[in-house]
Amino acid sequence: MKTNYSVILQIFRSNPVMAWHFGRGFLKLHRAKLIDYFRPSGKSSQLPLITFKITPLCNLRCVMCGQRGKTGTLKGKDALEENSTIISVERYKELTREVKGKAQIFYMWGGEPFLYPNFIELARFMSNEIPFFSVNTNGTFLKENAEAIVRDKWKGILISLDGFEDVNDKIRGKGSYRRVIEGIDAINAEKKKRNSDLPYMAVVTTISNQNYLYLADLVKALKGKGLCTHAINLGTYISEKIGQEHSAYVKEKLDTDWPHWKGFANGYNEGIDGEKFKKILQEAHAFNNDHPVLTIPVINPDKIGLYYSELDTPVRDYCKAPWFSVNINYNGDVHFCADYPDYVIGNIKDNSLMEIMNSEKARKFRKVLRESPRGLLPACKRCYQIMIFGHRCM
Repeated sequence: MKTNYSVILQIFRSNPVMAWHFGRGFLKLHRAKLIDYFRPSGKSSQLPLITFKITPLCNLRCVMCGQRGKTGTLKGKDALEENSTIISVERYKELTREVKGKAQIFYMWGGEPFLYPNFIELARFMSNEIPFFSVNTNGTFLKENAEAIVRDKWKGILISLDGFEDVNDKIRGKGSYRRVIEGIDAINAEKKKRNSDLPYMAVVTTISNQNYLYLADLVKALKGKGLCTHAINLGTYISEKIGQEHSAYVKEKLDTDWPHWKGFANGYNEGIDGEKFKKILQEAHAFNNDHPVLTIPVINPDKIGLYYSELDTPVRDYCKAPWFSVNINYNGDVHFCADYPDYVIGNIKDNSLMEIMNSEKARKFRKVLRESPRGLLPACKRCYQIMIFGHRCM
């Protein structure tokens, strides 16, 4: 479970131009971490990464999902009413033109992005304008869209799959595994037909107490599926105690309510046996596969048990994501924390994204975060952004 750069090397060998753009994005990211982070003003000059939660709609009901799962914050809300607030294709195109030259990576998610109206049209436009356009999907709509995806040269697709067939379908819904595999096969067939390396496909597996014992079965089943990587996401979890501490802290420091942590206080971390899972992960990494298996976050194998049992112990600290990225919610609200859209720094219906990026509220948030203990808010300790971009301490 060491840091693995094989994915970047694979992209460089197959597509040096795109790898150059990807590397340029990382240089901007590191500039923000090394320079902008320390500016007293709280301003930042870099924006290489923009993520879009493009729709609240989803055709699955994954049990651990922070939106519509067991404790999800959208559970019980009228999906169509929520969807009525979405941003138009025209505004997204306008925004893309605004940030062209600054943004290197667009990352689309949801909900399920394919349920956004005219998504293929929007994806075609963005993939032509932005160096690295990628989509996180549950994979159930890939088969019928394979021709357009390969034709339009999407750069990356991250496909959620949490286990071999029976395990995955118990978590995500009956028939979902079969539809994902059919979609992956369809993409590969279309790539072969067009003699294309794009899109790069990765499977992302979110670990919970429902699937961790069966991870090795999935890893082995995906051999030969044309993947660039298989990412094992250890999962975003929080306890009621930490959530209440977080709510009190942000109320005091930012004068805002912050209820979205409740979506991840679902208990699906409980009962994970650290020693057993350590051996399973080692087996998964040792398997002679045709693509790399990565664990996110990179973690000391002996600390796996602590990751799930001691949620107040940081795996990474000093979050610097707000200095180089923003998240845009389906209603146009802009915020820094992808899973927690509680502290809104502006809305793209009202202002340009670059104005919002350094608004008064944005600068205040950065200052509060930087001055917080270990550069974290209480609910940050298992956030996927800190998993990827934070400073390792476990």
